[in-house]
Amino acid sequence: MPRIVVVGSIAMDEVVALRQPLRPGLHLDGLPRGRRVGGGAANTAIPLAYAGHEVVVVSVAGTDPDGSAILSRLAEAGVDTAGIVRRPGPSTRSLVLLDPDGERTVVNLHRCREEGPPRRLRTLPADVIYVRSRETDLARILEERLASALVVAHVPPSGPGVRPAHVVVASAPDLGDAERLAPWETARRAAGETLRWVVVTRGAGGAEAHAGTRRLSVAARDVAAVDSTGAGDVFAAGLVHALAGGAPMETALAAAVSWGTCAVECGGIPSRERIRALP
Repeated sequence: MPRIVVVGSIAMDEVVALRQPLRPGLHLDGLPRGRRVGGGAANTAIPLAYAGHEVVVVSVAGTDPDGSAILSRLAEAGVDTAGIVRRPGPSTRSLVLLDPDGERTVVNLHRCREEGPPRRLRTLPADVIYVRSRETDLARILEERLASALVVAHVPPSGPGVRPAHVVVASAPDLGDAERLAPWETARRAAGETLRWVVVTRGAGGAEAHAGTRRLSVAARDVAAVDSTGAGDVFAAGLVHALAGGAPMETALAAAVSWGTCAVECGGIPSRERIRALP
């Protein structure tokens, strides 16, 4: 199977289920749902490992018990944690507020950051590199890797040249009004001339892919949302899974929507058995 490097955050999430929708000015009742491993890199790497890929995460964790628990969960799922460095202090922590309709609001309580770009990314063997990070210091390393690996990167950030990549992934709510109207131009500005496709997720509206004036779209199945946390990351995992296997974008986009929909329906990262039953 292809070797996939996933770059991004790993975190410990505290989940609170709200009894009413989140609205400004209200006093809300909530039910603690416990703690679980999250973060974009973890939510993408685990399903890819479940699918049988050789997956290594490039990230940073604290030296606290949460950091050890995060690494144990990743290793248990079959993810290679050799690319994760430990920094003194607490790990990344988030509060996840889950409303009755399964929509979530994520509040970052603490971010554990690495000093400077992850230089080990320069030499890690990889067939595919997937970047789910808002750090702006990755451009030079990604540009170096374009010749040796398929680079798939999430935006934002979407400034000029910040995400050299072959495929760019964006969530429509993360884009400004002008960017949503011109996704190809937005992605091309961030990725440069190597860009082949930009993929835009639209939640219950499915997803679309653009290559210049060409446009593909796939509708999402109508399902009851249990928990949308990490659904976008599982969508990305399905996209990377298909592209790593040599699938054309038409097939990869359909697979990604299927994976993301399954995550919403399952209430988080689907089980190994569910992942292996997906296209």
